[in-house]
Amino acid sequence: MSITIRKAAVIGSGIMGSGIAAHLANVGIPTLLLDIVPKQLTAEEEKKGWTLDHPAVRNRLAAGAVAKLAKTNPAPLYDPAFAERITPGNLEDHLDGLADVDWIIEVIVENLDAKRSLLERVESVWKPGTIVSSNTSGISINAMAEGRSEAFRRSFMGTHFFNPPRYMKLLEIIPAAGTDPQLVQQMKQFSETVLGKGVVIAKDTPNFIANRIGTYGLLVTLQEMERGGYTVEEVDAATGPALGRPKSATFRTLDLVGLDTFLHVADNVRLNVDSESERQAFTPPASLTGLVERGWLGEKSGQGFYKKVKGAGGKSEILSLDLKTMEHGPQKKPASGSLEAAKLAKGAREKTKALLGAGDRYSELAWNVLKQVLVYAAEKVGEIADSIQEIDEAMKWGFNWELGPFETWDAIGLARSVERMEKEGTAVPDWVKEWIAAGNTSFYRKQDGKRFYASRGEFRQAEQAPELIDLRALKEQGKVVQGNSGASLIDLGDGVACLEFHSPNNAIGGDILTMIQQSVQEVRQNWTGLVVANQGRNFCVGANLMLLLMEAQDEEWDEVDDIIHLFQQSMLKLKRLDKPVVAAPHRMTLGGGVEACMPADQVVAAAETYYGLVEVGVGLIPAGGGCKEFALRVSQQAGHPEADLLPQLGRVFETVGQAKVSSSGHDAKRLGYLRGVDRIVPNQDHLIYEAKQAVLQLAADGYRLPAEERIRIAGSEGKAALQLAAIGMHEGGYISDHDLLIAKKLAHVLAGGDLPAGTLVTEQYMLDLEREAFLSLTGEPKTQARMQHMLSKGRPLRN
Repeated sequence: MSITIRKAAVIGSGIMGSGIAAHLANVGIPTLLLDIVPKQLTAEEEKKGWTLDHPAVRNRLAAGAVAKLAKTNPAPLYDPAFAERITPGNLEDHLDGLADVDWIIEVIVENLDAKRSLLERVESVWKPGTIVSSNTSGISINAMAEGRSEAFRRSFMGTHFFNPPRYMKLLEIIPAAGTDPQLVQQMKQFSETVLGKGVVIAKDTPNFIANRIGTYGLLVTLQEMERGGYTVEEVDAATGPALGRPKSATFRTLDLVGLDTFLHVADNVRLNVDSESERQAFTPPASLTGLVERGWLGEKSGQGFYKKVKGAGGKSEILSLDLKTMEHGPQKKPASGSLEAAKLAKGAREKTKALLGAGDRYSELAWNVLKQVLVYAAEKVGEIADSIQEIDEAMKWGFNWELGPFETWDAIGLARSVERMEKEGTAVPDWVKEWIAAGNTSFYRKQDGKRFYASRGEFRQAEQAPELIDLRALKEQGKVVQGNSGASLIDLGDGVACLEFHSPNNAIGGDILTMIQQSVQEVRQNWTGLVVANQGRNFCVGANLMLLLMEAQDEEWDEVDDIIHLFQQSMLKLKRLDKPVVAAPHRMTLGGGVEACMPADQVVAAAETYYGLVEVGVGLIPAGGGCKEFALRVSQQAGHPEADLLPQLGRVFETVGQAKVSSSGHDAKRLGYLRGVDRIVPNQDHLIYEAKQAVLQLAADGYRLPAEERIRIAGSEGKAALQLAAIGMHEGGYISDHDLLIAKKLAHVLAGGDLPAGTLVTEQYMLDLEREAFLSLTGEPKTQARMQHMLSKGRPLRN
């Protein structure tokens, strides 16, 4: 049984409240956003002659929060238009509106009395069965529920979103003593499927799971820093990617969170635990409290452990804090054998082992921090969460650790690390020592493609929702049908195969193109349909630019032509496959990655998909069918043979010519990259499952390969209009000479060359135009300079 939430209400329109309301709007849930009624007029309101009774004044806080959503960076909304799904109001005039919603979320100040008072008011209008939750980051859910009716308590729980709600995957659900257990599971399923969250069930303890472990780890790091005399830069070098943690490491994280906020979170544990040793552990050092007293709160105050200033020539420079002098100065980049070894290692497991194994002072720092965090996490099993898996997932999803504490323990060697801890006088929890004594060498193990984790003295199988399809696990189970160095065809079951890219950065080269052609042949003969997907960090960053540049610099034009021809024909074969094809892009999907999706019958994209034809940024135009597919869509959408193609073609010219990249899957629809038939999936972990279901549905509906269509082109008249627009941009100083050259060639291709307007042409004709323009641009020195700059600097060159 599942729940349906058609409408929601959020009480409290601060950063978190408005962010949660925005994410509810993102997934299509109309939301009422309420806040208190202001007690004073602003100067602007007084000038308008308004009084405190004016509706705009009474709704000012919530309405202002909604207005800010469009200006906030990173954007809380998938599409700015989704703000229309949020209705601002106030707690005095619109409290009755809570009776018409299915979920009420309290997001007010972190004060128990205030929350209790609000919940009393909520219950006065509450409709039995409506879910009520608190977004508290650490206040007791049971304490909040005191005084409420039994029926209300059955529907009440904690739902702790992490900030920003759109982007942070973790959602901690915290049941109270009286919460209906079935409702908790239903909310977990809803939050995973509809909100796209990674959900853990936490116990009602101070700071719950992620903030409890994360805050402890940050405090331990500060203590080790003082003990070892490390600098801010040294600590961040040893506690960032080298240890499987984000680039923000320790001090950038603290600056982003806000040092005052961090102190509040630490105090919540210190003041609410019984253990004296734990209270001591959560007592912040004087250096941290001193910064807060100075008003150096991190990014929100302009300075904390780091400070951004304007350097020479107006260029921004990030200074770091010297805790001895309390002055910010130029950063000194640490260098050591352990840091270099970690940098060269592949993956978080190998990086961590390399860092810890080098034996220098950075290894020592990392080890001294890590061992305390691992032991603390082990001590909290059963107290803050029922399983090690929930603790690991909370840290990965809430703090962006690549490995959770227990996964890290497995990576560095469980028995060996425990032996070292005990030699150094670190007390390891008995259950961990008993687990090792029983002959276990890890907390996790895999068997027959299934995952098991340590639980109460035995291995327990991890629950695997059907929506979670793991390509790595399928490959371990021998489900690879065929493959090469760049791609594999994998059996997803039920007659559906998955074409997975796995080249470096999933860049498309000859190996992937060969695999596409082989996969088309295999699926045509033996399968129901095909999913094009992978589970890399990004779906695909485009074609192999290095290979193209090398061939161009060597003036191997036949080789360049062959590469583009192979790319085009591979995409055309994918499009001509007489079985349903569904592409499932996620995150960065650029250039050739978009062109690998455009031939599909349907695209099922992750909500966080940043999708765009960006070839202009490296001095080229799309030539793997991207221009052809856009021209075909313009022709199809025009419908009537006499309809004007230019308005829609002009929008395409602008999108491709400015290398626009979507800020979300929904934004990709707005930009025209995705079609009406294409779908957006909030939870990236469910993406391949949803794509597979789409293939099966297309097949069940009696899929037939669409007939090849002729493309009606804008021709020489359309080309002239597009080029005229580009010339205007050039004369206005908005684009360079080389930009103009590229734009003219793009206009030539999109318009269908110099044929008369309205001429019907084949797809191959358009592909030939693409390839000709692409080849001519690869010979341009300024294009080669752009390609080289992108490869070396990772950003476009304007020349």
